[in-house]
Amino acid sequence: MSVHARNFINGEWVDSPTVGTSSAPATGLPLGTFADGGASEARTSIDAARAAFTDTEWSRNRELRARALWEMAEQMEARYLELVTLLARENGKTLDDARFEIDLTIPKLRYYAALALTDRSEAGEVKPGMYSMTLHEPAGVAAVIAPWNSPVVLAVRSFAPALAAGCTVAMKLPAQTALTNALLYEIIADTTSLPAGVMNMFTESGNSGAPLLTSDPGVDVLSYTGSTGVGRAIMAQAADTLKSMSLELGGKSPMIVFDDADLDAVVPVLTKAITTFTGQFCMTGSRILAQRGIADELRTRLIASLSAVRIGPGDDPASDMGPMIDKPNAKRVDDTIAAAADYATILVRGGVPTEAEYAVGAYCRPALIEVVDTSTDIVQKEVFGPVATFEVFDTEAEAIVRANATEYGLAASIWTRDVDRPLRVGREVQAGTVWTNTWGIVHDQFEEGGYKQSGLGRLNGVRALEEFQEIKHFIHPIAP
Repeated sequence: MSVHARNFINGEWVDSPTVGTSSAPATGLPLGTFADGGASEARTSIDAARAAFTDTEWSRNRELRARALWEMAEQMEARYLELVTLLARENGKTLDDARFEIDLTIPKLRYYAALALTDRSEAGEVKPGMYSMTLHEPAGVAAVIAPWNSPVVLAVRSFAPALAAGCTVAMKLPAQTALTNALLYEIIADTTSLPAGVMNMFTESGNSGAPLLTSDPGVDVLSYTGSTGVGRAIMAQAADTLKSMSLELGGKSPMIVFDDADLDAVVPVLTKAITTFTGQFCMTGSRILAQRGIADELRTRLIASLSAVRIGPGDDPASDMGPMIDKPNAKRVDDTIAAAADYATILVRGGVPTEAEYAVGAYCRPALIEVVDTSTDIVQKEVFGPVATFEVFDTEAEAIVRANATEYGLAASIWTRDVDRPLRVGREVQAGTVWTNTWGIVHDQFEEGGYKQSGLGRLNGVRALEEFQEIKHFIHPIAP
């Protein structure tokens, strides 16, 4: 255990009085130690970000911002294999899933490098001699709180538009991926175009630093990715200072399969939608809605496909699905499956394996549970694990009602050969992203976010930049 990860604040590597240990979820063995931050690190991060916003040219120099973000992408590309390997080992996701995460991340940095050079301001002579114009200005200090399930891409998804907009950043990342966090910090620290204090980052296992980021008046805007319950708490903490915020929260994504769907294409994608990141993904395809004409065949195929999923260490190329982040989470999912047996039909039991070879790890096999009543817990609550429900419907109207039956509205998928049906049904589905005959595709230039209790605001696209900006209106009359 020679690896020790530190925090990076105000251009310097910083240790903390408290030292934590990062362990591999596949084995439970320690991988290294880390400086476990808290309120002190949050305070110095906010102060450093404020000073950099006020005293450096960062907020006014578009070319500097574009150069730094592009350089950051180059640094990440150079350390691609390190990131992939460490993510698989420390987070538990398979090598393919780790590559998927980093492949999403590098283009995002380049996209915002380009967007830093753009402007959507307006100007016009509203009447003779009276001119108006708007300027988009950086909001100030942005706080970013990202989760452990995809720490690299979800951190970048928030801080890249913040930097492109001209904000400075105080960021808290989770202890479960402390060594991966530190590798990301190194990439940022090696970005020579980035002035000291523009990016300030600490890892925290507790909950003293994050509340300061959400409540401190020195933070102007907040971007949080995580659970809906914590999102509600963050809104309450931020109320006194009326911070602007974007929240990407939980999901229960319906995967609607119509009678005319190509099941040869459907089944492999639905299996991946359930097992990618071991189901620890806000867009996990956690609800399978099958039209009655193909329900029996789809049920049979999914049972076989999910039962055949090979679990194993994330960094083993033979693994189809890695362990969960830790044993308590694996047990939580197993308990959820057991509880569902009281009111639903367990098609694939999944859950914590009984074989001795898996006892040391945080393993949890995928589960499939058939339900009729959409008010049950397994439908209404986000499991955040490799568990999907199976529901049967008859008509488009019923599919829409079922799809909208939860408080969530992050994503949905529609499977059909009918060219018009995806738009007809998709218009009625309350979700921020709707895929047709696919799942899990994200485009940097198009916004993503949630309806209902799945969040506020949008990330990706031009809108993400605007989440970190204020709009100033100048009115300029010309003397006759």
